[in-house]
Amino acid sequence: MLLAAAATAFAQGTHTPVGVWQTIDDNTHQPKALVQITQGDDGTLSGKVIKGLNPHDTPDKRCTSCTDDRKDQLILGMTIIKGMKQDGDKWDGGNILDPENGKVYKCNMRLEDGGQKLVVRGFIGISLLGRSQTWIREDSAAQAKN
Repeated sequence: MLLAAAATAFAQGTHTPVGVWQTIDDNTHQPKALVQITQGDDGTLSGKVIKGLNPHDTPDKRCTSCTDDRKDQLILGMTIIKGMKQDGDKWDGGNILDPENGKVYKCNMRLEDGGQKLVVRGFIGISLLGRSQTWIREDSAAQAKN
């Protein structure tokens, strides 16, 4: 009975971005960080950096380029995704911070590959003026290494 409930919870988890995601560096195409996405009581999603994966990252790295309340705050533990709301099969209406340049972008995201990949699009103005990254669900990333 408990095993069936756990399997159901896991299956439901692949239909939502809630979980831990491995981000990929745009330039090097190497794993960059782990971001944990959670759902608040109001149903919105947020995401925070829980681990840096770049060998040159240090735990005391700060967002020196940030211009909002995150200015000079530690990147590790920082909330970089805020206010994402489900809209059909995508999540929209929130924003994402790029801690490398301190810029905040509008954001939308959608799941692919049975919930194992998350396409995150940051943009200014309209979605056509932006860039997308594909993040990999952490349990999938760990399996791919084995």
